Amino acid sequence: MTSILGSGLMAAAAQHKVCRTARVSSWDQSGLNEDAFVVLPGQSITLADIEGPGTITHLWFVQTCRKILGPGLIPYSKSGVAMMEVHNALGLNYEISDPDYYRKVLIKMYWDNSETPSVIAPIGDFFCLGHSMAANFQSLPFTVSVKPSEERAFGGSAAFNCYLPMPFNSRARIEIENQNDEAYIQYFYIDYELYPEPHPTDKLLYFHASWNRSNPTPGWTTDPSVQTNSLETQIPNLDGADTTRNYTILEVDGAAGSYIGCNHSVTHFQGTWWGEGDDMIWVDDDFDATTDTATLSKLSKFQGSGRKLNAWPPSFHGTGGEDYFSQGWGMQKNAYPFCGTIIHEEDSPNKAYQVSYRWHLPDPVRFENKIKVTLEHGHANHLSDDWSTTAYWYQTLNKSGKGLTILPVDQRIPRKTEITPKAPEKSTVSEGQLSELQRKMLKQRQDRFDEFVADRNSWLERRAKDSKIRAENNVQIAKDIRSRWLASRSK
Repeated sequence: MTSILGSGLMAAAAQHKVCRTARVSSWDQSGLNEDAFVVLPGQSITLADIEGPGTITHLWFVQTCRKILGPGLIPYSKSGVAMMEVHNALGLNYEISDPDYYRKVLIKMYWDNSETPSVIAPIGDFFCLGHSMAANFQSLPFTVSVKPSEERAFGGSAAFNCYLPMPFNSRARIEIENQNDEAYIQYFYIDYELYPEPHPTDKLLYFHASWNRSNPTPGWTTDPSVQTNSLETQIPNLDGADTTRNYTILEVDGAAGSYIGCNHSVTHFQGTWWGEGDDMIWVDDDFDATTDTATLSKLSKFQGSGRKLNAWPPSFHGTGGEDYFSQGWGMQKNAYPFCGTIIHEEDSPNKAYQVSYRWHLPDPVRFENKIKVTLEHGHANHLSDDWSTTAYWYQTLNKSGKGLTILPVDQRIPRKTEITPKAPEKSTVSEGQLSELQRKMLKQRQDRFDEFVADRNSWLERRAKDSKIRAENNVQIAKDIRSRWLASRSK
């Protein structure tokens, strides 16, 4: 059907579309207010399992993962809330957010009965929360909203939104895997549309996302004090090959699709400037063409060896890290629809952290068979920093069975300053020097702590069991919605 108002975002709602909109959420199906799923350590849960054809149109996630440091005065089984939002100094409770949990919990997405995920990433990094450090930002496809008191706090409370469309034909499945040693609590909305006819298979591209980390990046300088932009860093990088060790944001082989951008987290150790690295993207025939390095040596300072390289320059060659993220003269603190800085080094702990994003939505990088997206870590890859990225793209489903992979949980933990309260050095007062009342109070504290934790664990186990039942019910609710809609159309 010819579009009346065009296909733009603002025009879409003003045109009739044959579809059925619906939602899967974590609502308390008993009618009470325990509106969250609980996922115990080492367990997974299905948030949505939807029969298509359809498109997921919106994700809203709010979550927490708490470490209990001492007994509270209100048992969890009598509180009715997922976390105690009372300042620890008041003595009513003693708990904190796990500072690492945004990296310990994974989100996975599967399309059309694929056995391997098309999305696998830490829950925080998927929603552009880098380093497990909460920070407000807004862009067109993603937003993060953080409590003011927890801005730039590791493990700080945050609300996530994603508006990227995720089409599917036969099935969409979204899972959470809790690789933490603490229970994970998840509130969520997953909004979607159903259609009477499948998406055309010759045009359908599936949403993908994958997380990567290099900790540290393999800088060529053995002396970490070699300054960014110094004379000693001025060496050529005229191949971008594995030998020069560009950081890889995305590599796809054997599928057609569109690269739509990434978020990028840096922990910079030198205290100067993490950038000056050019972006280099190879697409399709760039991999088939060859450039003789002997030819390059005649045109530049490149010392050719006569070996063959992929096409040089590649189809995309940029001028610097801040330039790729559409900024200049370093990075600025801003958040635009398609580019921005979420955490700026000037307002981060130790001035060491940076989180940026670039969305290629109006300018997708399209490929027919192969793509490799890379970025130098410092000019000619001289810097050894901690880098991680989440890449986002659409592609045809991979028929080879080769799935996305992710680093084990211990290799995902962010570098950070110490925020967990630490016990002081052991007191010089011996137990024999304590009064009877002091010994009584220490025992009372331990007894209360044991009782409090046992009560909370029982509460968590009940909530986790109930969450699995609700997850199963959500599958049936989605089936019923689809059946009612199709039946109404046949009348």
